[in-house]
Amino acid sequence: MDCIFCSIIEKKTESTIVYEDEFVIGIMDLFPATEGHVLVIPKVHSEIVADIDDEYAAKMFKAAKLISIGMRKASIKLEALSFVLSDGKSAGQEIPHAHLHIIPRYQGDGIGFRFGSKRKYSKPELERIAAEIKNNLV
Repeated sequence: MDCIFCSIIEKKTESTIVYEDEFVIGIMDLFPATEGHVLVIPKVHSEIVADIDDEYAAKMFKAAKLISIGMRKASIKLEALSFVLSDGKSAGQEIPHAHLHIIPRYQGDGIGFRFGSKRKYSKPELERIAAEIKNNLV
């Protein structure tokens, strides 16, 4: 397997570490969306979130919370934060190892993410989809 994040976790590839414990590593993004962009990466290789052990997933979000506190106190003077987790190639995931982006945000920073379609779903359609999802929960 040739995974850049696994190589970083194994200290075979250099990175700038912001946070590390036995479950996750937080590193500065080499190609940041904005100044201070951090990646939080579980130390087990899983391409998608559903394949991450619950303990690792929980530690990933706990580390992200801690890092976000540090970011808000840093000199970058962010106005807000975006927590972005793209789960699969079609969602924009470029590296096939689950990871969470913490991106400092500023008014007019040019970063955008559009939600919703022009079509409003009916209550019966929403209920049908919700029931299908509920029936497939593990």
